[in-house]
Amino acid sequence: MTSLIVGDDGLARCAWAGHDAEYQRYHDEEWGTPLHGDRPLFEKLSLEGFQAGLSWITILRRRPTFRAAFHDFDVDAVAAFDERDVERLMADPGIIRNRLKVEATISNARVTQALVHEHPGALDELI
Repeated sequence: MTSLIVGDDGLARCAWAGHDAEYQRYHDEEWGTPLHGDRPLFEKLSLEGFQAGLSWITILRRRPTFRAAFHDFDVDAVAAFDERDVERLMADPGIIRNRLKVEATISNARVTQALVHEHPGALDELI
Protein backbone atom coordinates (compact mmCIF):
# COMPACT_ATOMS: atom_id res chain seq x y z
CA MET A 1 0.00 0.00 0.00
CA THR A 2 1.40 3.38 -0.98
CA SER A 3 1.36 6.29 1.43
CA LEU A 4 1.27 8.89 -1.36
CA ILE A 5 -1.24 9.63 -4.06
CA VAL A 6 -0.99 11.97 -7.02
CA GLY A 7 -3.92 14.35 -7.39
CA ASP A 8 -5.54 15.55 -10.59
CA ASP A 9 -3.27 18.59 -10.31
CA GLY A 10 -0.19 16.36 -10.51
CA LEU A 11 0.90 16.98 -6.91
CA ALA A 12 1.84 14.08 -4.65
CA ARG A 13 0.13 14.11 -1.28
CA CYS A 14 -0.30 11.85 1.72
CA ALA A 15 -2.92 9.23 0.97
CA TRP A 16 -5.25 10.55 3.71
CA ALA A 17 -5.82 13.72 1.64
CA GLY A 18 -7.51 11.58 -1.00
CA HIS A 19 -9.29 13.47 -3.75
CA ASP A 20 -11.33 15.78 -1.52
CA ALA A 21 -10.57 19.40 -2.42
CA GLU A 22 -10.80 20.66 1.18
CA TYR A 23 -8.55 17.89 2.49
CA GLN A 24 -6.05 18.61 -0.30
CA ARG A 25 -6.08 22.34 0.52
CA TYR A 26 -5.59 21.56 4.21
CA HIS A 27 -2.75 19.16 3.38
CA ASP A 28 -1.00 21.69 1.14
CA GLU A 29 -1.51 24.84 3.20
CA GLU A 30 -1.86 23.89 6.87
CA TRP A 31 -0.98 20.32 7.80
CA GLY A 32 2.51 20.01 9.23
CA THR A 33 3.00 23.78 9.30
CA PRO A 34 3.87 25.27 12.70
CA LEU A 35 1.04 27.34 14.13
CA HIS A 36 1.74 30.25 16.47
CA GLY A 37 -0.22 32.94 18.28
CA ASP A 38 -2.71 32.79 21.10
CA ARG A 39 -5.80 33.28 18.89
CA PRO A 40 -4.86 30.76 16.17
CA LEU A 41 -3.89 28.18 18.79
CA PHE A 42 -7.11 28.77 20.73
CA GLU A 43 -9.03 28.20 17.49
CA LYS A 44 -7.12 25.00 16.71
CA LEU A 45 -7.59 23.61 20.22
CA SER A 46 -11.29 24.49 20.13
CA LEU A 47 -11.83 22.84 16.77
CA GLU A 48 -9.88 19.78 17.90
CA GLY A 49 -12.25 19.56 20.86
CA PHE A 50 -15.27 19.69 18.58
CA GLN A 51 -13.66 17.04 16.37
CA ALA A 52 -13.54 14.43 19.15
CA GLY A 53 -15.50 11.44 17.91
CA LEU A 54 -15.83 12.86 14.41
CA SER A 55 -13.67 13.09 11.30
CA TRP A 56 -11.44 16.10 10.78
CA ILE A 57 -13.05 16.77 7.38
CA THR A 58 -16.35 17.32 9.18
CA ILE A 59 -14.73 20.15 11.13
CA LEU A 60 -12.88 21.58 8.12
CA ARG A 61 -16.11 21.84 6.15
CA ARG A 62 -17.80 23.63 9.05
CA ARG A 63 -14.87 25.84 10.01
CA PRO A 64 -16.23 29.02 8.35
CA THR A 65 -19.46 28.65 10.34
CA PHE A 66 -17.52 27.90 13.53
CA ARG A 67 -15.48 31.06 12.98
CA ALA A 68 -18.61 33.15 12.53
CA ALA A 69 -20.39 31.56 15.50
CA PHE A 70 -17.38 31.97 17.81
CA HIS A 71 -16.42 35.50 16.70
CA ASP A 72 -13.33 34.27 14.84
CA PHE A 73 -12.24 32.58 18.07
CA ASP A 74 -11.39 35.90 19.69
CA VAL A 75 -10.52 34.77 23.22
CA ASP A 76 -12.07 37.79 24.96
CA ALA A 77 -15.28 37.58 22.92
CA VAL A 78 -15.75 33.86 23.59
CA ALA A 79 -14.85 34.26 27.27
CA ALA A 80 -17.73 36.75 27.54
CA PHE A 81 -20.30 34.29 26.15
CA ASP A 82 -23.23 33.61 28.46
CA GLU A 83 -26.18 31.20 28.51
CA ARG A 84 -27.89 33.11 25.67
CA ASP A 85 -24.82 32.48 23.53
CA VAL A 86 -24.86 28.79 24.47
CA GLU A 87 -28.49 28.58 23.34
CA ARG A 88 -27.67 30.49 20.13
CA LEU A 89 -24.87 28.04 19.39
CA MET A 90 -27.05 25.04 20.19
CA ALA A 91 -29.51 26.27 17.54
CA ASP A 92 -26.81 26.75 14.87
CA PRO A 93 -26.93 23.81 12.41
CA GLY A 94 -23.59 24.90 10.91
CA ILE A 95 -21.55 23.82 13.93
CA ILE A 96 -21.38 20.66 16.04
CA ARG A 97 -24.23 21.18 18.49
CA ASN A 98 -22.88 19.40 21.51
CA ARG A 99 -23.59 21.36 24.68
CA LEU A 100 -20.59 19.95 26.56
CA LYS A 101 -18.23 20.90 23.73
CA VAL A 102 -19.75 24.38 23.44
CA GLU A 103 -19.48 24.96 27.18
CA ALA A 104 -15.93 23.57 27.25
CA THR A 105 -14.91 26.01 24.51
CA ILE A 106 -16.27 28.93 26.51
CA SER A 107 -14.58 27.65 29.68
CA ASN A 108 -11.31 27.20 27.80
CA ALA A 109 -11.58 30.76 26.50
CA ARG A 110 -11.85 32.00 30.09
CA VAL A 111 -8.80 29.99 31.14
CA THR A 112 -6.88 31.22 28.10
CA GLN A 113 -7.95 34.80 28.81
CA ALA A 114 -6.56 34.54 32.33
CA LEU A 115 -3.37 32.93 31.03
CA VAL A 116 -2.62 35.58 28.41
CA HIS A 117 -3.95 38.62 30.29
CA GLU A 118 -0.66 39.46 31.96
CA HIS A 119 1.51 37.71 29.40
CA PRO A 120 0.34 37.81 25.77
CA GLY A 121 1.81 34.85 23.94
CA ALA A 122 1.60 32.58 27.00
CA LEU A 123 -0.61 30.04 25.24
CA ASP A 124 1.81 29.93 22.34
CA GLU A 125 4.71 29.41 24.76
CA LEU A 126 2.80 26.72 26.67
CA ILE A 127 2.02 24.74 23.55
